Amino acid sequence: MTARDLPEAFVSRMKTMLGDEYPAFEESYDRPRRGGLRINALKKGLQEPEKVLLSGTGAEQAPMFGAEQIPWAPGGFYYDPQTRPGKHPFHEAGVYYMQEPSAMAVAALSGVKPGMRVLDLCAAPGGKSTQLASMLGGKGVLYANEIHPARARILSQNIERMGIANAIVTNETPQKMAARFPMYFDTVVVDAPCSGEGMFVKETEAVPNWSEENVELCARRQREILDCAAQMTASGGTLLYSTCTFAPQEDEQNVLHFLRTHPDFALTDLPALLGREYMDRTGLASGEPSFGGSAMGAGEDEEAGAEMLGRCIRLWPHRLEGEGHFMAVFHKEGTPFERRSPAALPLKDREALKLLRQFADQSLTKEGAAELGLSLRDPGMGLILFGNELYRLPEGADLSGLKVLRPGLHLGTVKKNRFEPSHALALHLGPGDVKCRAEICAERKEDPGNSDAASAFLRGESLLAQDCREIRSDQGWCLVTDCGFSMGWGKLSGGRIRNHYPKGLRRPY
Repeated sequence: MTARDLPEAFVSRMKTMLGDEYPAFEESYDRPRRGGLRINALKKGLQEPEKVLLSGTGAEQAPMFGAEQIPWAPGGFYYDPQTRPGKHPFHEAGVYYMQEPSAMAVAALSGVKPGMRVLDLCAAPGGKSTQLASMLGGKGVLYANEIHPARARILSQNIERMGIANAIVTNETPQKMAARFPMYFDTVVVDAPCSGEGMFVKETEAVPNWSEENVELCARRQREILDCAAQMTASGGTLLYSTCTFAPQEDEQNVLHFLRTHPDFALTDLPALLGREYMDRTGLASGEPSFGGSAMGAGEDEEAGAEMLGRCIRLWPHRLEGEGHFMAVFHKEGTPFERRSPAALPLKDREALKLLRQFADQSLTKEGAAELGLSLRDPGMGLILFGNELYRLPEGADLSGLKVLRPGLHLGTVKKNRFEPSHALALHLGPGDVKCRAEICAERKEDPGNSDAASAFLRGESLLAQDCREIRSDQGWCLVTDCGFSMGWGKLSGGRIRNHYPKGLRRPY
């Protein structure tokens, strides 16, 4: 992808928008694209994931994957593409999520804190959802919604891979969600479907599909989605709007339209909040007042409208190492009010609860059993059985009337006379949660975690106890770990670990 491939009408508009900066913008299409990965702060291990990534490898103690900090994203790093982190076993273990660097700014600036009710309304494939979940720290609830069924399934898979327990994945329209959750969420994130101009380098198929008519169509659709998001934002709550396009119709003009039609919202001044030093250091830019166009409306104070647009943020690819992005944060007037969550109910199926307890007694530590909702005070609270599949619901979850793909943490399958733990549970647990653990990390420092045993396990092969660096216990369900990070389940017996890595996820190499 080079600047020569860009649509003529797009180039003409960008020259008008950028003026003297356009040559630098054009040159950005000729430089190598920077890829990013974001550390999963929820991943349990013997060390924190970020320390493993940065602790150094080889004689010069260089960070894994050539990692360099992304300035606007805590836990986000650029990587050397030659290191291919997507092929590393740590990726399958959910130690990190590969995400475009500019896209990491959205959740990073959302203000989400542990204990909140959060909605990611247009969530697939899951980069922002998994980042929001990390910020929640396992407390509160995240609804990750995607209208397209196939993309919703990919979203659900990524939620599972990152070991997230307090997320509910839904497959609904924004209108259905709005009717179901009026004034419900502390934070609503709308990373809206857009014309994708900012991602032309990454997604070259978007270039031939671009047109001025499609830009207008996207802008209208975004306004409808924002209307739904406004209805779901609680009193005193936050609505974050973002796109990966440069088009003013989809960015600044939609911001002004939203403020005009929703007077109970005010625009947060992000550049002032972050500070000039931060903006200059990171390369972030303010929204452009001149891009408001006719959206300011006849008779409206043009100077005040221009000042408001400066409260937004743009990420320009010629000013930083990342693709194009836009974001605005709205605050809804009013005082947050105390809301009571629906009381968790105990699991009614006594046989399922008995089998789960047997598994926990045999295979989990006290800490691990608590992760399943098996505390002594409230045994089985918040557990729910969907057919033969057992889940632990997030606190205060309300699933009635929704198309739900993932109602929380999938614990496992209840079968005749036994309970079989799920892959999702394995990825959620850490080495301190289980009684039996098999460590397969390579001893060499040049490439920690990328051992022959790890590759064999991902292919679905059984392991020999003698090939593991460490074995704790001698039989039963065994958590296979790589440098302390959970990879999946095996079953240990007679010095052999029978592989239970899901067949659909196994690597052919």
